Formats: sequence, C-alpha cells, structure tokens
Amino acid sequence: MQFGVSQFQFPVVAVDSFVVSEIPEKLRLGHQMEFVCKQLLKASNAYNVLLHNLPIREEKRTIGEIDFIVQETATKQLIHIELTYKFYLIDTHIKEPIHQLVGPNRRDAFYAKLEKIKNNQFSLIHTPIGRSALLEKGIETENIAQQVCYKAQLFKPYSSDTLSIAPLNPNCIIGYWLRLAAFHTADFTAHTFYIPTKSEWVLQPMDTVAWSSHKEIIIAITDRIENNSAPMVWMKKNNTFEKFFVVWW
Repeated sequence: MQFGVSQFQFPVVAVDSFVVSEIPEKLRLGHQMEFVCKQLLKASNAYNVLLHNLPIREEKRTIGEIDFIVQETATKQLIHIELTYKFYLIDTHIKEPIHQLVGPNRRDAFYAKLEKIKNNQFSLIHTPIGRSALLEKGIETENIAQQVCYKAQLFKPYSSDTLSIAPLNPNCIIGYWLRLAAFHTADFTAHTFYIPTKSEWVLQPMDTVAWSSHKEIIIAITDRIENNSAPMVWMKKNNTFEKFFVVWW
C-alpha cells in the first residue's frame, strides 16, 4: 500500500491473441482509457468484470461513478477498482514530490486527486445509495476490496538535471515542459511540430501526422497560451520524436 491506497496490479495479457475493439471516438479521454482497461481485463483469465462505469444517482442528480467491480478468478475476491489516467508536470519549486505533480494548466494535482479517490470515490460504495445501486446488480459490498489503478505520463522541467521523484515511479517521465521563451531558442526553431488532440495525448508521437514548421506552430501555440491553455506539442527532430508541454504560467 502506498499513499494510503492499494495499487491494482494489472494481470499479464497475451498480446498475440488479444483482439482489439475500436475505441469510440465520441468518448472523452477518461472513458476511452476505461474502455481499453475493460478490454484488457476481459482478455485476462485472472479477473471477471462484473460491472463497469456505473453512475450513482440521488434522485435525478449523479453524485458519482463506480469505474469497475471485478472478481478475482482464483480467490473469488470482489475488488472495486478506480481507474485514473493523468498528465502531470513536475514543478520542482514545490518541495515534496507528492505535491510536485500538477496538471498542465495547474487546475488539478496528483495529491488532490488521490485524496478525492480515498475520501469520495472509495467511500461511495459504502453509502446507502451506493450500496443500494450495487445490490440491484447483485453485488454485496460488505467484504469488497478497493484498489486504484493510477496511470500517468509525467513531464519534467526542460533541461533539468537528473530528477528524483521517489517514491513515485521514474519510468512515468516521458517528456518535459517549458515556457514560451524557451521554445523560441535554437533548440527548437529548426524542427517540425504537431499539436495533438486530447485523445492523442496518450500516444507516442508518430510520423504520419501533418507536421508544421516552427514559424507556423508558434501561431497556434501563442493563441492557446493567451487563453491560459497549455498545449501538448510533438516535435520531430531529425528522425526522433519528443513530447512536451508549453505552459502559460
């Protein structure tokens, strides 16, 4: 257990026999990741998915949502899983690593999300309304375990030295962030760029998109910066790719 929650350990899935279903384009990114997670769980022999994406309503108002209820095949243990997939920038001006992870626009943070999961999302199934909703699906909540499947892509400050984010996973660092002034330097001006859509944020940069010059992309980036929106940018540098955010703050 870490940070007061148990982390769900994803089962091994045989990729060679895994049949992928196309992700519905109209789903927001969080629900797209749930769609992928559901496919992977169903492809595993370790768990049986009993319930997915159940809204909990009080009268006509939705007060929360249960991501997954699964049953472990070997033990028959019921597990409530909350899935989270986030993009965080590492702000080294903040002392504690657990507090350093902030959203690209500083509207969310790792620690705040963790507290919400523990205090709101996990407690939901133990409220009268939550218990009733699960009983309607034939699921008892008395002995249910609760785990979080917390996935993230992390971005370190541009040109930062070796960065320690222990006890967080350093393998999650896949890019960097910088301010607009740094993007105007010679490190970037000779290369080509692409601003991915939100649903493309999870992907590795690919060669098949419509690349733009630095002069062209700076217009699009500046427009977003002026609206307090930090874009993710892919950069094609010779035959390699880099992934970063340009922030406004």
